[in-house]
Amino acid sequence: MTQSVSPLKRALSHPRTLSIAMSLWPPFLASGVRVEPFAEDFTSVKVRLNRRPWNTNYVGTAFGGSLFAMSDPWWMFLVMQQLGGSYTVWDTAGEIEFVAPGRGTVYGTFEATPEEIDRIREQADGGDKVLTWFSTDLTDGDGKTIARVRKQVYVRRKKR
Repeated sequence: MTQSVSPLKRALSHPRTLSIAMSLWPPFLASGVRVEPFAEDFTSVKVRLNRRPWNTNYVGTAFGGSLFAMSDPWWMFLVMQQLGGSYTVWDTAGEIEFVAPGRGTVYGTFEATPEEIDRIREQADGGDKVLTWFSTDLTDGDGKTIARVRKQVYVRRKKR
């Protein structure tokens, strides 16, 4: 028995289409988050937060909630796209450490390497629940670290 894939899900499995859709997703659009195209192999994605009056805090820097939001779904998407539909993938935890004020545009690059995916797949194929932490620095235009973000991703092979 083959499982059909909806046209929407098929379209969102293309890196460029997913990037555009996520940039237009209302929470990101309203927050000033913009998504560059995903790598063709879904190993990375670059995101930026353009500081605007509505995502600036009381002291004139990037609102911490917007910094965390700009970091939210990326590792889950990268892992999900690389593993394929035979696995359940969820975000289970996240944390952010604010290092310096974000006074301009803030950038983040999110990566899940093929080696990490191979390790996750091997453990999940053995029947285990796999919890993996990913991390990145959010930076300003000069490369100065604004925040450090970590997310934990849960993976388990779906029952056949």
